[in-house]
Order: sequence, then structure tokens, then C-alpha cells
Amino acid sequence: MKPARRYLALHLPFWEAEHLRQSHPDLLADTPLALWARQGARRLLVAVDQAAAAAGLEPGQALADAEALLPALLVLPAQPEASAAGLRNLALWAQRFTPLSAPLPPDGLLLDITGCDHLFGGEAALLSKTLADLAALGLTAQGAVASAAASAMALARVRRDAPIIAAGSEEKAVAPLPLGTALRLPGGMVEDLARLGVRSIGDALRQPRAPLARRFGAPLLNALDAAAGHRAPPITPIAAPPELSVTRALPEPILTAEAIAALLDRLLAALCARLARAGLGARRLCLLTFRVDGTEQRLVIGTGAPNRDPAHLARLFAEPLASLAPELGFERFTLHALATDPMGAEGQGALPMGAAPRPDGVLAQLLDRLGQRLRLARPAPQPSHWPERQWRAAPPHEAPIATPPGWGSRTAPVLLRRRPEAVQVTAFAEGAPAAMHWRGRVYPLTRAEGPLRLEAEWWHGGALPPARDYHRVQLASGERLWLCHAGGRWVVQGDLP
Repeated sequence: MKPARRYLALHLPFWEAEHLRQSHPDLLADTPLALWARQGARRLLVAVDQAAAAAGLEPGQALADAEALLPALLVLPAQPEASAAGLRNLALWAQRFTPLSAPLPPDGLLLDITGCDHLFGGEAALLSKTLADLAALGLTAQGAVASAAASAMALARVRRDAPIIAAGSEEKAVAPLPLGTALRLPGGMVEDLARLGVRSIGDALRQPRAPLARRFGAPLLNALDAAAGHRAPPITPIAAPPELSVTRALPEPILTAEAIAALLDRLLAALCARLARAGLGARRLCLLTFRVDGTEQRLVIGTGAPNRDPAHLARLFAEPLASLAPELGFERFTLHALATDPMGAEGQGALPMGAAPRPDGVLAQLLDRLGQRLRLARPAPQPSHWPERQWRAAPPHEAPIATPPGWGSRTAPVLLRRRPEAVQVTAFAEGAPAAMHWRGRVYPLTRAEGPLRLEAEWWHGGALPPARDYHRVQLASGERLWLCHAGGRWVVQGDLP
């Protein structure tokens, strides 16, 4: 008889909030955190951390109610794409326990541990180690082991005692579990079942199947059968990324710049061949050099667009190579592709013999070479009417962004100061500034226009800052400034033409 497969399921109840906190270590650790998203005209919580949950907040709650209940709450917009990518990375991290792992969005992982548990001292020891390692990463997790993947996941969502269920006992183990939490059924379906007296998986399994199918459809029956271990829905394990590094150990140490450059050319050719087979282009490369005295030196380059042209990448390494200090020589080299993006054959930087270079490719390579020495960016418009939010520094290779309607229609300063300078307005004429105290001197104003009132952008959520009044003023010297008055404070925010 073929032995039953065994699955370890992990539920991360605060995944989205904890992942965002990991991605932004500057967030205060002792401040409750909640994430919100817009659903129609309403702003609702979609995730909370453990501290916010302990204060009584939960997903689905109105944002305004949550802020009223917990004034110290830190509220940020949800980032579903980043959370999903983080969950995939966590599934790759879990392959230290088994080669078969899969993310179960939005907050679960499934590990096929068949034949792997003995390496860790048994299923109980493996489950305990997995939970401990996740806790060391700052992640709250609940786990369960069973012979049916859906049974293990249902148990992990509800039970906190890390149960391990013997093969064939799945239906008995999941019977007491509440339907909504264990199976993630829609809220309306859970309420309709509750009105029929069906609140647990066991209650639903005892009902006649035909009436359930007519009223609630096949998805309910499929979920019940999977949780009870009667059917096995397909699971696609996540594939580990291709090995994108090459290493060369040398029989004799090398010292000269020419020998190092020649070896790097061979490493780049081998790595670019692997990238081509994987359909990828490099965005960030790292060269590790190991000296005979055991010390290590590291060189990192980046590209704005995915690239696997060895000649272009070698040119980017040319200047950093001069910083290497070989001393008694290097005996081993490793070249890693730290970041990659999909790249088709048409994006390859190398050109066939006699072909004219594409202008976009030539520009991309020029920007890459300049980017090794300078910090490059280009201004991109933003949909905002507050001056400092009207643009952002975009990567030079980023696709052009359409200008928002009405953007730039108001006269703005030619130079917006990074740090506005505080001033004191000492005299007014007909409500407009007439003189100001600035940099230790009093300056009479020969001309003043305004105010232009800009209200706070309430649609971003959170506490609203005070409205701003802008004045265009001119000094006797002819210098023209942009004054801002907000919250009883005057500042010079920009210089006018």
C-alpha cells in the first residue's frame, strides 16, 4: 500500500502588516499598525498586526471607526502586490525544510513533508522548528500537519496548539472547526448556513448533499470534501529560481589587472549564457573576489534595464575593477546575478554583424555607464496640487508617465527649496505681506500677490494638515519669492522667475 503523503500547513494571521513592518524597519515597533484599502466609497481595514488585534481591531472594520477606537493607530495603505511577492519569497525560504513548498495567498504556506520529517527528528520536531524559525523572523504563525493539504490548512487557521493528525483522521479532526474561519467561505454564505443551524464543518458534512448543492453550489461541497480529506485539490509547488552565479577557482593566484579583466570576461560570458537559457536579463551583478590571505572584496554594478550583453557589462565593471587590491593575489572569483527581470531575445544588447544600434538601446547603455558614477533620475509628474508632491524622482529607464489632467496649470517656482526657510512677516498692507524679517534683516516688499489657498488632500487619509496660503512677493533688490503661510507659520518655499 502506498504511504499517505504528509503536509505541513502554516497560517500567518498578521502576515500583511508584519511583512510591511519588515520592509520598513523605520516604523515604530511598539505602535499598533493597520492597513486599509478602498472598497467602493468606503475605506476599510484589510489587515492588522498583533497589537491592533489585541485592541479589538479586525479586517473589514471602517477606517474611521478604527482610528476613533485606537487614536495611536498607525494607518498605511495596503500593498497587495508586495505582500504576494513576499509570500512567494517566504515559500522559497521554506524549501530549507522540503523541496516542495507553495504559497497559499493571502496568508498561508503549504509544505509537502513526505519523507522529510525524519531529517529533523519527526513531524512534531519539524513543526516546532518551522514555527520557531518564523518567530525569529518576526512572523506570527500557526501550524498543523495532516495527510490532506486542505485539512492541515483548515486546522492551522483555527487551532493554536500545532496539531498533528494521523492519516485517515482528518474528517474527525476538522469536524468542530467553524466554517467561516476554517474554509474562508464568503460572509453571506456563512450567515445563510448559520440560519440553517450549520455552523461547523461537521454540521455541514451531516447535511444531505443535494439540498446543499442546489442552494450553495459545488464550491461549498468541494471545500468540505477537501477539508475532510475526501478529495485532493491540485497544488503547484513554487519553483526555485535558476542558479544564476558562476565560480572559478584558480590553480595559481592572479595579480595583474589584465588577468583579472580576462577572467571576468569568461565569468560574464558563462553567466550571460545562463541568463539567456532562463529568459532573464541582469539588473544587478556582484563580483566576489577571494584573496589567498582569506579576505574578500566585493564589487556591485547595476543596470537600468535588464541586460545580458557580456561586453556592456564588462564596461560597467571596468572602473570598479581598478579599486581591487590583490596584495598576494586572488585565488577564487564568484559572479552573482543579484537581481534579474524577464527579457526576451529582442531585448538582447548584442547586435548582429552589420546591424545599426537601436537608439533606445544605445541610450540605455549610456545611462548605465553614467549611473556607475552619478546618481541619475528624471522628474515624473504626480497627481497632486501641493508643490512638493507634484513630482518624484523616477529611474531614468522608467517608462514615461502620462501627465495628470491640469498638472502644471498654476504658476510654480522655478526652484522649490528642499528645506523651506522660516521668516517672520512684520507688516501687512490690505491683508498682504508688506515687510518680512529674514536671515537677520528686515526686507520691505515692493510687490505682493495672493493669497492662493491650497486645501489639504483629504483623499490620502489620516490626519489632515492645515490649509496653505501662498503669496508671490518681490524684494527691493528684484528677488522674487514664494511665501507660504500655514498653521500660523511663514516660510520661503521657492524662488520665482
